[in-house]
Formats: sequence, structure tokens, C-alpha cells
Amino acid sequence: MIDYYELLQVPQNASQEEIKSAYRQLALKYHPDRNPGNKEAEEKFKQISEAYQVLSDPEKRHLYDLYGKEALVDMDLGDFGGFEEIFQGFGDIFEDFFGFGRRTRRPQRPSQGADLRHRVTLTLEEVTRGVETDLELTRRVTCRRCAGSGMEAGAQRQTCARCHGKGKVAANRGLLRVFTTCPACRGEGTVVTAPCQACNGLGVVREKKRMHIHIPPGVDNGTRLRLRGEGEAGRFGGPPGDLYIEVQVAPHPVFTRQGRNLHYRAPLSFVAAALGTEIVVPTLNGKPAKLFIPPGTQNGTLFSIKGQGLPDLKHNDSRGDLVVEVQLRTPDNLTPRQAELLKEFLRLEGSLEN
Repeated sequence: MIDYYELLQVPQNASQEEIKSAYRQLALKYHPDRNPGNKEAEEKFKQISEAYQVLSDPEKRHLYDLYGKEALVDMDLGDFGGFEEIFQGFGDIFEDFFGFGRRTRRPQRPSQGADLRHRVTLTLEEVTRGVETDLELTRRVTCRRCAGSGMEAGAQRQTCARCHGKGKVAANRGLLRVFTTCPACRGEGTVVTAPCQACNGLGVVREKKRMHIHIPPGVDNGTRLRLRGEGEAGRFGGPPGDLYIEVQVAPHPVFTRQGRNLHYRAPLSFVAAALGTEIVVPTLNGKPAKLFIPPGTQNGTLFSIKGQGLPDLKHNDSRGDLVVEVQLRTPDNLTPRQAELLKEFLRLEGSLEN
């Protein structure tokens, strides 16, 4: 008696993926289109197809493992008398992996329209307050003349004469017969007797639309805002797609963004840092803030000005901080008097150390 596992050349504990992979390879090897007139290959093809039908079904496989093929006598395994039956039983395998197949196309089903994407570039000032802006986009909308049917009033659909309603046509590629989408009906299996003159039978037309959108405060690079139903129209009664607004934040000449915080580098003379001073720091709202620098401040010291950062996208009343980093400047063009004073400072510093 023929063993199904031996036929597919897999162990008895093989996974479903292993069984499917083995069947793909063997079916391609013994397929009649690759072995015209070869009765042995034809018989082998029927055997491996029967084995796959049993081992790919958990219930049938369990019975087969326990009691052998006799346990499946009362089950409908099919006699595989013709290759049309095999194609119907394993259409997914052949269409998806080999290009074979005899399946007739499914009836038209509603399909969702495509999503659209639009990029908006903002400044940090716009990020901190949010933006109201208009955009214009071109998208496919349901044809008003035919209400999406693609047909003139009173027209009907008829079976495509080229593919006979299957939605696919065959082409020989060496030893293989490859099925491709029918160009006459675009894979739908039917054609319109009188296409709509406005949309040429597509059911959708391209149209420009001007939209007003609101971008909330606190968005960041890569933030995507979703506007439901503002994408392209669906087909055959399907829902429209969505519109995604993709945010890009332009680099700022003064501030660097770090999440909700802003980073600012404040230049400061070493004398001011040593003695202590008060500096004026720019902010995004246009109102400068004062910051006290204590005596002895070192290069790279960080100070925070609370609430002068960016708003949180989800909680706009919560804001980050403005982080100020001190950058000490060394004078490179001293006057004679300045040089004299610095030398005096060095002498004093040396005497203090001694």
C-alpha cells in the first residue's frame, strides 16, 4: 500500500508548512504541462495530490495515522479522474505558486479605496501653537453619472469573450502554462456593454478637492494624522480609503528639539561665568526669558527654564522645558590692557596657590 508520507517525502511528524512545501515541489515536478504524454508522471501527480488532500486536513490525517487509508474509505477524497477536478481542489496552490489554475473568478465584491498620503512641513514655532491650513489634493471619487457602476443607464454586464468569465488568460512559458490577469476585463470576468461616458467604465473619476485641516500642537517628525474616509473612493460599494497627513519638522536656526524639550546653546565669556551674570535667552513665543548664571559656572553646565519647551501632543497643557547649555568663549583678540589684566590675574592666582 502506498504511504502518503513517503509519497510527499516527509517524516510522519512533519508540520503543515513542510507538507505544503513538499507538495509544491512535487506538483511542479510531475505536473502534466511539464510532462506531456507521460502516463507515469500523470499517475504520480494524482497520487501526490491525493496524499496532500489527506495530510493537509487535520481530521483526515489523524484517522490516517491511526488506522491507515482504510479509515478514509467513507470520506470523499475524490477519484481525481480528470485534471480539472484536481485544479478545483488545489486551485490556491497552483495559482499562488505555479501560475496554473482553472478557477473561475469570484463575483465582484466591494473593495475599499486606496489610502492617500500628504506631507506637511512645519516650523518649531508652528509646532508649539498648532496649525490651521488648507491643502489641495487630487483623488478618485465615485462617478456621479453612473453612481460607481461604470455603466450607462440600462446597460448590463456580459461575460468576457476573451477569458470566458475566468478573469485570467493562459500563456505558454516554455514547459509551463502561466495564467495572467485578462487585459480585456482587467480580471473581473465581465465587460460592460455600454461604459459610462464620464468615467470610461471605471466607476471612479479623478477630482481635485480643497480641504481645511487642523494640525494640533506638539507633533513631531514622522507624526501621522489620519482623516477617515478622505482617501480614494471604493469600488462596487466599498468604503473610501483614508488620508494620512505626514508631518515633517524643519530644522530650527536657534533651537534643537529633544522630545518635548528645546535645547539652546548660550555663548558666555569666561569672565562673566566666573563672576556670575544674568543673560537673556530667546524663546519660541518671541518673549525673551532672563536666566541667572551663578559665579563659577563651568563650560557645558545645563540650566532649565520650566514650561518654555514644546506642548505634549496628547496633553497640550503640559509643556517641556527650555534647556540652556553654557558655552564659554575664549577671547582671541585681546587689547594690551586686557592682556595685562589677565597676566595680573595669573600672578595673583599663582600667589594664592603658593
